[in-house]
Amino acid sequence: MEHRSLLEWRESLRRREISARELVEYYLERIRRLDPKIKAYLTVCEEEARRQAQEADRRLSAGEDLPLLGVPLAIKDNICTRGVRTTCASRILENFVPPYDATVIERLKAAGAILLGKTNLDEFAMGSSTENSAFFPTRNPWDTERVPGGSSGGSAAAVAADLCAGALGSDTGGSIRQPASFCGVVGFKPTYGRVSRYGLVAFASSLDQIGPLTRTVADTALLLQVIGGPDERDTTSWPEPQPDYLAELEKPLSPLRLGIPKEAFGEGLSSEVRRVLEEALREAEKLGHEIREVSLPHLEYALPAYYIIAPAEASSNLARYDGVKYGFRAQGRDLIDMYKKTRSRGFGAEVKRRIMLGTYALSAGYYEAFYRKASQVRTLIIRDFEEAFRQADLILMPASPTPAFRLGEKTDDPLKMYLSDIYTIPVNMAGLPGLSLPVGFTENRLPVNLQIIGPQLADALVLAFGRALEAALALDLKPPLE
Repeated sequence: MEHRSLLEWRESLRRREISARELVEYYLERIRRLDPKIKAYLTVCEEEARRQAQEADRRLSAGEDLPLLGVPLAIKDNICTRGVRTTCASRILENFVPPYDATVIERLKAAGAILLGKTNLDEFAMGSSTENSAFFPTRNPWDTERVPGGSSGGSAAAVAADLCAGALGSDTGGSIRQPASFCGVVGFKPTYGRVSRYGLVAFASSLDQIGPLTRTVADTALLLQVIGGPDERDTTSWPEPQPDYLAELEKPLSPLRLGIPKEAFGEGLSSEVRRVLEEALREAEKLGHEIREVSLPHLEYALPAYYIIAPAEASSNLARYDGVKYGFRAQGRDLIDMYKKTRSRGFGAEVKRRIMLGTYALSAGYYEAFYRKASQVRTLIIRDFEEAFRQADLILMPASPTPAFRLGEKTDDPLKMYLSDIYTIPVNMAGLPGLSLPVGFTENRLPVNLQIIGPQLADALVLAFGRALEAALALDLKPPLE
């Protein structure tokens, strides 16, 4: 019964082999037993999940056929859920209960999904290890002394430990794909604008994107089918209807040109990660695809440019947390003192670091030198990808330079931590779709993922190739947790 895919559960529910109530109880029992070790969840919606399961069983008995009817999911706690606490893992929003649902939550509910709970993250999605949560760090189900990655570490760990059938995360610079790699699950960042950001608590608006974390590529395709598509409440969403991702997976896949950027397999890449990825590339060749070298000459500048652009946007977006409108408020002598104390006590160290970086980069006299220059570098990165896609159908890179590192190993060195996202950040800068796919293990049996990147709106092709490689590798992705 354990570690079934989302699609397998859906079929069992449709055939009435299991009830939605039984499935919810299965997950609630696992959460009670295993989550004290993992700490993936910030909020578990026990009674509401049971109520939704009862309603799902009624609808299943009546013959209703919805894409996710009765399937229990976990949601990253920076996505607004009406009536359910949404904290962003920050003290400043510790007791915030949104009066509305994010678009993706509306669409999941319309598809019949059940909300199991909200998962832990780095505060305001700023981090690469889920150690920046204001409440507690999440642990990796493959080795509880290691991090699950970040910032969607709670969602990735919940999927890996089978504490939900699937989950949603958000990805600003790798926050779905890097934890997917550390936890040995499938993580997908769609093309920017393919999924509505309405109701996602903003970090860096030109980079943020919601996406699925699941056990299989087909599960990801199903979740993307439900949550994606145009939304008039998000002016950056693509107006064109999306393809049927599940149907696209069933079509025969023609031989592809797979581009390997020479800059992505050099210094800084762990030898064990390199070995696993090279084995996966050989498997791709056996499937009939052509491996060819491409170049992304400005790749090394993506990280510094990102750490100007993202903090600048965060500085603007987080200005709203002032103790006046909602959230935590500290008492002060006057309005200015109240602002200072609220923000000093409400925000953690990493969030304050990024707000200060961003405010500095946007300040008079520095805007041209920093923010404008970073935006120009972003344009060069976009052009590099465009040129590479003239020579290749898809680009393959590491999802992370290393396997999961130990808790506390990088908390004293922010720059070392930032390097965890060196291969994922360029994809956000260019607004491209990127899939993080488990392809093997280190000698210590820690998961390693390959990152599969496509041109804008080539989400279906990225998923189709991922599905073919997944089937060829046929990995056992059950962590030694029990």
